Amino acid sequence: MTGSSPSPHVAGPDYLVAGRYRLQSRLGGGGMGTVWLARDVLLDREVALKQIADTVGLQADRAESLRTRALHEGRVLSKLTGPHITRVFDVTLDQGAPWIVLEYVPSCSLAQVLHMTGTLPPQQAAQIGAQVADAMTEAHGAGILHRDIKPGNILIADRGTTAGVVKISDFGIARAAPAAEPAAVAGFPDPAGVGEDVIVGTPAYFAPEIARGHTPTTSSDVFSLGAALYTAIEGLPPFGVDEDHAVVLHNVARGEVTAPLSEHPAMGVVLAMLEPDPARRPTMAEARDRLAHVAAGDELDPGLMLTSPLLAPDGRIPVWVRRAGGIRQRSKAVPGSTVGGLIAVQHATPLDQVRKPDNPALATLTWGAQAHAEPARIHADASSRVPRHSTPATAPGYAWFLRAAIVAGIAVVLVLILVLLVTSIF
Repeated sequence: MTGSSPSPHVAGPDYLVAGRYRLQSRLGGGGMGTVWLARDVLLDREVALKQIADTVGLQADRAESLRTRALHEGRVLSKLTGPHITRVFDVTLDQGAPWIVLEYVPSCSLAQVLHMTGTLPPQQAAQIGAQVADAMTEAHGAGILHRDIKPGNILIADRGTTAGVVKISDFGIARAAPAAEPAAVAGFPDPAGVGEDVIVGTPAYFAPEIARGHTPTTSSDVFSLGAALYTAIEGLPPFGVDEDHAVVLHNVARGEVTAPLSEHPAMGVVLAMLEPDPARRPTMAEARDRLAHVAAGDELDPGLMLTSPLLAPDGRIPVWVRRAGGIRQRSKAVPGSTVGGLIAVQHATPLDQVRKPDNPALATLTWGAQAHAEPARIHADASSRVPRHSTPATAPGYAWFLRAAIVAGIAVVLVLILVLLVTSIF
């Protein structure tokens, strides 16, 4: 076809999409489209409206391809209803332009949080990973791959009744699992314009087999989630950073993960997820269970890690989420995330007061074998890594000696002053 698509009305605040969804404000945007906060005037509720890349001026066949992609993403999301996935409510066309109507999640992305904090405590990273893995276990069970799991697509609700709950978003380049995989769903096509010979996603979080041009599998999603969690714990992606994507792709293809600084058990699970050989990685369900187990520690029921919001020891939403909300309002929205306003501090029962049930039968998770796959190959001297954003605590013995020396010094000065006074009098 040689014709071009018609030019629809330019979307903006107060514009009514498809006669039903009134735009309020722009939440974010990127290569996969623009996300708006809108109000469903029919059901009187807030929604997130995703405008797939504008069709203005495109060739008619390309515009039709974008519409097909929008319907694809809507079908993908409509199959997934778990608490850790942003739900799809509707797919609609407005003057030929495709829109997807999503659950509105006032949130900050993990990328925004890490921009402020640099790193996260390993146990909290493990709980984030467990909730994302829970969502992706459902997706894989429906035969759906994500193909772009990264910190920017991991959202943490920051207010309302779901504050602290983790959700995975942006299935815009999702596709059906290969037919060779047990979870494959027949008749679920690739997004229009994304073929087998096209590498899609974010290079820093690619699995090695993807960088080598192989077909993505559920195991590739496991690797990408592991890479996102490695970044949360270490402050850098597992293969480092470079402005040249070709360099990153080369590092990824070699499969040599930078030696982590953390020795926390959570990192052991992450390294198993980063195993270069896809066959040696845990499944997404196994990764979920292991991460939940690490996040729970010795005192909590691992099942709580999938249902409980992220909490600090005092029972509040972590301060880094609250501060990320402030950063978000002072800066431009992060592409690909549905974000909202400042967090309202939520009170809840502290996790350290919620104990494991005495009856083991009440546990909500069944654990696979605890033996992990051989960790991914690692390289680079850990001392060459960028230091964490923390200050080492003073050793208790040294601190006691320092305080004693100060007291002794003050005593000596007082004695000398007293001696001088007595001498001057007599």
